[in-house]
This record gives sequence, structure tokens and C-alpha cells, in this order.
Amino acid sequence: MISFTLCLVALLLGYAIYGKVVERVFGPDDRVTPAMSKSDGVDFVALPSWKIFMIQFLNIAGTGPIFGAIMGAKFGPSSFLWIVFGCIFAGAVHDYLSGMVSMRNGGIGLPEIIGKYLGGKMRVAMLVLTVFLLMVVGAIFIYSPAVILSNLAGDLMFWIVVILVYYVIATLLPIKKIIGYIYPLFAASLLLMAVAMLVMLFVNNPTIPEIWDGLGNKAMEHSPSWKDNIFPCLFIVISCGAISGFHATQSPLMGRCMRSEKLGRPVFYGAMITEGIVALIWAAVGSFFFYAEPEPGYQTIAHMGNNGFITPAPQVVNIICNDWLGVVGGALAMLGIVAAPITTGDTALRSARLIIADFIKVEQCTIKRRLIITLPLFLCTFSLLTWQINNPDGFGILWQYLGWFNQCLTAITLWTLTVYLVLKHKAYIITYLPALFMTLVCSTYLFVSNQLLGLQPLLGYTLGFVVFVFVWAMFIMWHSKIKKENNSLKK
Repeated sequence: MISFTLCLVALLLGYAIYGKVVERVFGPDDRVTPAMSKSDGVDFVALPSWKIFMIQFLNIAGTGPIFGAIMGAKFGPSSFLWIVFGCIFAGAVHDYLSGMVSMRNGGIGLPEIIGKYLGGKMRVAMLVLTVFLLMVVGAIFIYSPAVILSNLAGDLMFWIVVILVYYVIATLLPIKKIIGYIYPLFAASLLLMAVAMLVMLFVNNPTIPEIWDGLGNKAMEHSPSWKDNIFPCLFIVISCGAISGFHATQSPLMGRCMRSEKLGRPVFYGAMITEGIVALIWAAVGSFFFYAEPEPGYQTIAHMGNNGFITPAPQVVNIICNDWLGVVGGALAMLGIVAAPITTGDTALRSARLIIADFIKVEQCTIKRRLIITLPLFLCTFSLLTWQINNPDGFGILWQYLGWFNQCLTAITLWTLTVYLVLKHKAYIITYLPALFMTLVCSTYLFVSNQLLGLQPLLGYTLGFVVFVFVWAMFIMWHSKIKKENNSLKK
């Protein structure tokens, strides 16, 4: 628990120290924000700062920092380090700057930001990738909570229809209606569950692997079947809680609701640090469940009916919450497993509507114009959902590709932000290094992961490195060109 405690402190210090560094690099000021200059009562609506924070936290969190962190804990104590360093130096920077750059450009969505700084072709490509990613998120988070609810009561199709109808309503209504009222409550419940688990971790004080015991799980007694390499697999498995491209599609939503740019650090950077704390807590819980000494959690609470080392993350949540927190814990676990993915899905589809509206330049003040985009969007999402239901491996396939697409979006967003900082003559190093790292992660994962191409390790890592060098070289050539142009202007 010493490593866990030190990492927890590091996240708090990261917000207090590095968060201010990033804020100073960007330079928020007192200019009028889109929430005020474009107020329309639907998407551009000034909200209280506490409510914006809670909605932003839930938008980017959901079950991601819970399930991903539990699965990532199987890699060993390296999961703690990735959450801490990834969150402070990459994820929170990514979320903060994507939101702030959107605000500086009138509250535009991610594809529009990418198109402005990486070119028109990238704008179109990112529109397709981003909208597809958001539809996949929507389809997955209709199906998975519907399955859980159908196991409790009712028919699967009944719950699918109920959730789908809710998604349509939440996508169409002004943000201050359903989202503005319900999301802060759900966010509070997720935070309450995290605090309760934090307290129980210190009360139970389990003996879990420390960082100095070895970063991987090979040095541990209980590592029966987790064979994936830490690099690059860990950095795909744990995305929410460290860094996630999906967040860059969500930050503009709250950027359209902020009265002042100076709220950016507590809202964007702060929400990501909060998510990192939640992920760290659940990574520690996962470490207890899989690796605690003298017996891992799956043995000491075997009466709960778990599947040992291969217990799925949602089941781990349910088992631990029921065992540590009793009836209240079971209720919180159910809320997290069901409500959190639903709220992630509806904001994903709301983001997709706004991104498409930005692209085709259709204002969204009237319900008729919102329907023009919403209906085709939901038809496509329903098609994905239907394929997922009819295909026995549909959920697994979508989930596998979602992880990789998500981190590819992360890398592209970081390169976009790097270009922005270069053009604004700011310290671009804060996004440049994370962009390089995530590019290497995504390129190698494509070739070596058994979930994707699954090539032999030597060939896969070589090809991944070649792609990485190519992207790096492209940036270096562009940067050299910009420097020459700037020098010419000075003369």
C-alpha cells in the first residue's frame, strides 16, 4: 500500500504544480467565452462551475477508469505508474488543451480543431473516425447495461428500446435539462463509491505488490495466465484514468458552458486528475483481487462465486463492493455498472450530433434541425447495435477495436495540440513528448497485438517503430519549414 499512497499524493501534487505549468503555457484570459457570445439555450449554455466539473467528470469517466484499471492491474505495479505519469503529463494536458483550444475557436468540435491545424483532409478523415468511434461507444453502452438489466428483470429488447429512447431524448434536449440535472448526481455517486473503496483499502490494508517488487507480474507468485507484454498493451487497456482520445470529444461540450477561460484548469485538468484518482483506487482493488499476499482476493472471497484470476472486471466490482460495503456497496456497484455506461453513451451521441452539425454548418437552435442530424445518426448506431446482437463475438470485436481507435485519436489530438502550440509560439514540449509516446504505442499495438494483426514480435515491433519514425519525421520537416518561414518574416 506504500506505492499506492505515494501515487495518490503524486496525483494531487500533479494538479497543484504541473497543472499550473500547463495553464501558464496556454494563458487563459478574460475574453468573452462561447457560452456567452453564442448562447442559444441548447448547447451553448452558461452553467455553474461545480456543475460543469461534475458533468465533465462523468462524461470522461463512466466505467472506463474502473474496468480498465482493474484489467490493467493484471500487469502488476506498472499500472500505478502509468496512471500517475500518464494522467499528469499526458491525459490532463490533453483534456485541458483540447477544451481550451475549442473555446478559443468558438466552441468547435474535435474534427474542426484537427482540420484547422492539420488540414482539410485530416478534417474529413477525423470526422469519419470520430463519429464512428462515438457511434461504437453508443452501441456498446446500449447493449452492455441492457444485458445486465435483463438479467435482473424484463426482456433484453425491452431494455434496449428503453435505453435507446432515453439516448434520443438526451441527445435532442438542451444540455441543462436531463444532463444538467441528472449527471451531477451520477457523478457524485461514482465519487462516493471511489471514496468508500479508498477508505476500505486503508481499513483492510491488504499486502499488494509494490513498485520496487518489479513492474511486471512475472515477479509475482500469482500470475497464472496474463501473458500480454506491458508495452504496448498496458497503455491501451488503461486509457480512461491515464489518457483517452474520447475525452477530447467531450471537453468541447463543457467548453460551450463555461463563463470564463480561467475555469479550464479546475474543470478540464482537475476532472482528469480526479478520474486518475478513481482509476488508481480501482487498480489497487484489482491488485488485491489478483495478487494480494498471502492469498489473492479471488481466493479469500471465493464464496462470492468469482472465476478466479480470469474474473471479468464488472464481476470484480460487484464482488468487492458486496464484500467490503455490503448492501450499500452492492447498490453502488449496480449504479456504476448500469448508469455510468448509459451516461457515457448518451454524451457520446450528443457529441456526434454537434460534430456533424459543425461539419455541415447546420445551427442547432431548433428541434427540427437537431432531428435532421439525430435520426440518421441513430439509424447508423442502431445498425451497429443490431450487428452486435446478431454476432456472437460482436461485443468483443467492437470493444477491441474501440480501445485502439480511441488511443489513435489520442495521438492525433496531441499532434494537433502540438501544432497549435508551435504556431502560437508556446512551449509545445508539453504535448510533443506525449504525442511521440502515444504514436509509438498505437503503431506497435497495431502490429503485435493478437486482437489486431498479431504479427511475430520482432516483425511487429519493427514495423511499429518504422511507422513511428515516419510520423516523427513528418513533424520535424513541418516544424523546420515553419521555423524558416518565421525567420524570413523577421528579416
